[in-house]
Parts: sequence; C-alpha cells; structure tokens
Amino acid sequence: MHNKSMLMAALAMLVAGGSLLANGTKEESKAKQAQDESGVTVYATSSFCGDWGPGPKLAKEFEAKTGIKVNLVDAGSTGEMLTRLIAEKEAPVADVVMGISDNLAPRIYDAGILASYDAPALKEIPDFLEFDPQDRLLPYDYGNFAFVYDSEKLAPEDIPHSLDDLLDPKYAKKVILIDPRTSAVGMGLLEWTIEVYGEDHWLDWWKQMEPNTLTIASGWSSGYGLFTEGEAPLAISYTTSPVYHVMFDKTTRYQALIFDEGHNTTVEGLGLIKGAKHQAAGKSLIDFVLTDAQLDIAETDSMYPANASVKLPDAFDYAPKPEKNLFMDADVLAKKQNEWLDAWEKAMGNK
Repeated sequence: MHNKSMLMAALAMLVAGGSLLANGTKEESKAKQAQDESGVTVYATSSFCGDWGPGPKLAKEFEAKTGIKVNLVDAGSTGEMLTRLIAEKEAPVADVVMGISDNLAPRIYDAGILASYDAPALKEIPDFLEFDPQDRLLPYDYGNFAFVYDSEKLAPEDIPHSLDDLLDPKYAKKVILIDPRTSAVGMGLLEWTIEVYGEDHWLDWWKQMEPNTLTIASGWSSGYGLFTEGEAPLAISYTTSPVYHVMFDKTTRYQALIFDEGHNTTVEGLGLIKGAKHQAAGKSLIDFVLTDAQLDIAETDSMYPANASVKLPDAFDYAPKPEKNLFMDADVLAKKQNEWLDAWEKAMGNK
C-alpha cells in the first residue's frame, strides 16, 4: 500500500485519462486468460501489484516454494476491485482477493462471494484483528489512518494537532482528501470524523474543509502520489507511511501526525472466492501470505503485520503510535455505511 507504485498510478491516471476503459478491458482479458492456465488467480489493488509493491515478489516466492503459479491481476482501487468481483459473481475469475479492509467488508459480505476458511495461521493473529467471525476475510496487516505532512513544506509551528485544527484558513488548498465512495482510506476518514464528531455533526467537518481541500482524490495511490509530488503539504494516509520513506527513500521528510482525539484503526484482509476453480491453491496462497510473506508485506506496504510472531525492522520506529485507537463497531458500520455514503455524496459528491 505504501510504495512507489502509488506515484506511477497517479501519473498513469493523469497521462492516460481516456484510456481507462480500454485498460480495464485489457485487464479483464488477461484475468480470463490467466484463469484458464494452471495456478491461482489473485485480484489485488494497483499499489499491491505494482513494480514497487509486494505482489510481484510474493508471487515469485510462492511459486518457488510451492510450484503453484500466481496470476496477479491489478484490479484498480479497492472500490473498483469490489465492483469487479460483484459483477463476476456468477462466473468468478479470481480465486483469491487481497486488500479488502474491514470498513469496506460489508459490501463484499452482502454480495455473498466469499468462502469461509479457518486458516491454521489464525492462531498467530491477535483476536482484536479478526474482524470477520465467519473467516471470509482473514487479516494480514493493519494500521491507523493519519494525516501525513511534508516537513520541507510545513513549518513546525504550522503543524495541526487535531481534525479541528485542519479547518484553520491557513491550510487553504493545502490538504488532500480521498473519496470514501471509492477508497478504503476515504471511508476510513469518513468513519474517523463520525467517531470524533458524532452522527449529527461529522458532515459539518467535511463541508468546512472545502476551502482547505486541494482535491478529493478517487484513491489513495493518486492522492498520496500528488502529495509526494509536492502538490500539497498535507494528505490523509497512515501513521506507518513514514516507514516506507525511511526504508526505501532514505528520508524522514514525510511524517505522520498524531491527533489529540485518537485515530481510526484499519485492518486489511484477504479471502477465498466462493465457486473459484482453484480452491486448494487459493488456500495455500492464503497460508503463505499469513506466514512467510508477512515481513515482506509489512515492509513494502508499510503496515503492521497481522501475525504477531513477526519481528519488525527499526524503520517502524518512525511510525508514531496513537495514544487512543478508535474502532467502528462492525454491526453499526454494516447498518449505517450506505446511509453515510449517501449523505456524503449529497453534500460533497459534486465538489
């Protein structure tokens, strides 16, 4: 999730523009062809599949260990991936899906496209991360949403310390937000504002943020890409975002902010597609992700590994930890999510 593929994705969106439909058709063709070959077909997000994401290395190492080929398919943003999976429900192409966070899980549960899998590695994963009691989505990493700032663009005295601080006029056109309709990060920010301001006032924050918002990006890759290109000094991301920059860019320029009110927590999961052709291979891949691949994914995605036995490198010391972790109740989320998104769209959808 936190890698240079986000920059490539952002540039591709800006340059390719009108070719998105053609690219989507091309990817669908590749996926269908892959399904006819031996191996396991995995749908994942653009950031996961990119050259700088964990996907290519994961695929290579899994094949080397098991002899099973991984057909890794770039399915776009999380929202795009969900839409595609739902459209293919009656004739599934993917065997496994990766990158569905807990806050977007209700959509995939409602579609009924996941099979349960009680993976052996779940015994190494803390109970608080297991967000699906039916084991349709199994947690492989987690983190906290946070605003990240560019220390070369923002002076220490200008650093915000709360969501309220971001409403200050001095941040006019200096903040990049993300659309909750199409992105797990955007949905995480929406939930965060609900947890802080309550159901009666959360939308007020979004409305008041309009003058300070440079853009509401469609996905994390494009939004964070604009941020690291210097378009704005503040962007919604994760507390662990600095880890990637320390490990791979050798810089502490980008830093995560800890806010007084606490931070919303997110967990990413992967799951087995119901009715998929390669169920046994899919389970083997899930087992690999939850064990051997945990450190690589944590380092490349700059997220905490779900498997508690993994020892993290020193670069994770640059990820500040919130004193207060905010969790959205799963039942409330499932019941209210569509209502909240409708309200957001009416107020913000055409901005």
